[in-house]
Amino acid sequence: MDLSILVPLYNEEESLKELLSWIRRVVDPLDLAYEVVFVDDGSSDTSWKVVEALKEANDMVRGIRFRRNYGKSAALYCGFEAAKGDVVITMDADLQDSPDEVPELVKMIREQDFHIVSGWKKKRYDPLGKTLPSKIFNRTVRWVSGIKLHDFNCGLKAYKNEVVKNIEVYGEMHRYIPLIAKQAGFDRIGEKVVQHQERKYGVTKFGIERTIKGFLDLLSVTFISKFGKRPMHLFGALGTLMFMLGLGSSLYLGMKKLLYVFYYKLSAPLIADSPYFYIALACMVIGTQLFLAGFLGELVSRNGSERNNYHISETID
Repeated sequence: MDLSILVPLYNEEESLKELLSWIRRVVDPLDLAYEVVFVDDGSSDTSWKVVEALKEANDMVRGIRFRRNYGKSAALYCGFEAAKGDVVITMDADLQDSPDEVPELVKMIREQDFHIVSGWKKKRYDPLGKTLPSKIFNRTVRWVSGIKLHDFNCGLKAYKNEVVKNIEVYGEMHRYIPLIAKQAGFDRIGEKVVQHQERKYGVTKFGIERTIKGFLDLLSVTFISKFGKRPMHLFGALGTLMFMLGLGSSLYLGMKKLLYVFYYKLSAPLIADSPYFYIALACMVIGTQLFLAGFLGELVSRNGSERNNYHISETID
């Protein structure tokens, strides 16, 4: 199969029929064997009934339904597992992503050999409450990841099939698929300016909490990518630094007292009367705990089932 179009959805009953008609109008003339996979993320409206009706009238339609709402990442994960096309395109179900972009996205994957092509909604029809946090978020992710994309959270993306079969998306990590793919060795990442539509039906399913969760997930994915299989490199280094700082401070206070007593023949206050002694003691305790955390993390990592799970692109026998 040439193309899979994945559409994660949650309570989008009004837009599904129109979206499929738009997709067919664009893709049918391309002479591609394709499928449209709707992933219903536990909708509480009649979205699944609409998908069933679309399947009866269109052979290329497939559907996956969750028992409850798990989130967009879960929908994409199951959609990626089910996708059969050599090129996989994801788009939102709310008609804000334009299927007119599909031919060019397919061309960029096939002819320019990108692993991923991410959409960039350069002109957006969203309120300032969404666009401003999005700009801050994208700038931060660019700085942390080194991937020069303008819109990490754009739902309109194209992938080679091998990419979606070799990455794991969970939690709220769908925002970081380019970063996750880069860590798996798929580093040819392109970008295309795409048309953004005004929302025609319903309301947005995301609020300001999306930005907060996004930054927390960025910390998680960055930590896991750099230290997931070598936690001792982080916790051990921090623990050693903290312990040595505390030990050095304690020795300084002790040497200072000895100097006062034996060299200057002066009475000196008790070391325990100094607040710096307790700061030094806290540093040694925290340093020891960090070191032990790294040691325990290393034990868990060494005994993990995926400790030697590497992505091999090809072999020659």
